[in-house]
Amino acid sequence: MTQVLSCQPYHGISAGQTVLNMPDGRSVFKLYLLSIIDRDEPALYDWARSRLSISEFKVRFRERGYEGVGFVTAFPHITKIFRYAPEVETVVDVRELDTATLDELDCNHNDQYHEFACYAESLIAADEYRAWAKANSVDEYLQFRCSLSDFPIVNHNKLSDYWNSVD
Repeated sequence: MTQVLSCQPYHGISAGQTVLNMPDGRSVFKLYLLSIIDRDEPALYDWARSRLSISEFKVRFRERGYEGVGFVTAFPHITKIFRYAPEVETVVDVRELDTATLDELDCNHNDQYHEFACYAESLIAADEYRAWAKANSVDEYLQFRCSLSDFPIVNHNKLSDYWNSVD
């Protein structure tokens, strides 16, 4: 039987955005820097308190030479690369990384589910995908920026409250 756990509060905010042109001269990613505020261990979730600087992260990311066109969501604890699939550009590929090391992360969950996105990531992904679909060219797509900056979840325990109250 599925066990539903309580989770920490969630209030995501934008910590900035930029464009990362990659060393190959073709690949480019829009970078959305995100923080979760008002949590225990703020250095893990909030760029303003992180041990890793944003400029250091950007340098490391470029050095890795990721290829493609798309966008990146980067919290101090997790980074996701969303790129339009080279094999079929109407699909978005996702790659999960530890932000500090850029090592691959396994975001598989129980029952063969895989983490897609948190609230902030999902809203940015929706805006970015919509911009991709409407654009006539990569250059036109690259002009778009998601303007959302505040991502509060009112009740972060509603699922556990519901699930655990039903007998």
